[in-house]
Amino acid sequence: MNPLDRYEALVDDPEAFRAACERPLPQVVRVNRIKADVERARRALDEEGVDYEPVDWHPGVFRMADKPGTTWPYVHGWLHGQEEVSVLPSLALDPQPGERVWDACAAPGSKTTHLAALMADEGTLVGNDNNLGRLSALRHNAERLGVTNLAVTNTDARNYSLKPFGFDAFDRALVDAPCSCEGTCRKNPDALDDWSIDHVRSVSGIQKGILRRAVQATREGGTVVYATCTFAPEENEAVLAHVLDAEDCRVVPCEVPVDTAPGVTEWEDDTYPEEVRHAHRVYPHLNDTGGFFLARLEVGA
Repeated sequence: MNPLDRYEALVDDPEAFRAACERPLPQVVRVNRIKADVERARRALDEEGVDYEPVDWHPGVFRMADKPGTTWPYVHGWLHGQEEVSVLPSLALDPQPGERVWDACAAPGSKTTHLAALMADEGTLVGNDNNLGRLSALRHNAERLGVTNLAVTNTDARNYSLKPFGFDAFDRALVDAPCSCEGTCRKNPDALDDWSIDHVRSVSGIQKGILRRAVQATREGGTVVYATCTFAPEENEAVLAHVLDAEDCRVVPCEVPVDTAPGVTEWEDDTYPEEVRHAHRVYPHLNDTGGFFLARLEVGA
């Protein structure tokens, strides 16, 4: 079974959904505002004769006609290749300069370095990943993009300790959780070939543990953003429902600058709290992007 068959009842236009999932994903870059502003980056691309087009929802995100990695603005860290929808979690978290921010599943670093830019490279940004091999990519990207406020750690986020940092809580946390990756099928068709319901169920347990720890590690009144690149409610709304029941937090409304569908409150034999409707489901046919899910949680009363 193609796993996309599971979700046709959730989308407004199943035919457009399936057609979008079969098209190649556009090449996209994000302007790295630590090193260059948008106009400076555009002038550099124009001087290079590079064909690009800003997306209509963000001035610092460009769709490229060709792969950008050989252009000098990219090599010098003015640009970073990043899937278009993966810009959304950092914008939703909205970190501020001087804050303490945790990226629980950080490698290879696209979202981490975006967080650093939104923080004006000030404050404390902790990028963690349990995969030591992937951390080399995180370090490389942070160095190329000029990030200096980043501390890198290698541990299981479910058991994360703040003791080495000398403070008790983060102001904000991002959980871009490991998932079944169905939403990446436009750039990685193998994600569908390798899919299994057993994997969905097993990874959801990991997601629940990481999100719980993120809520616990964030101060009262702080913000946690949960994100995945899958359509599976078992990995999305069901994870939120579990954490809402186990921890002191709530899902709050969150504006995102693209077309989305709300979180679902019923799936197969399960029901989820009404507040999960504040979450956002990004389907590929809505904005010609990959698939995505994100929700913003507020910690404490």
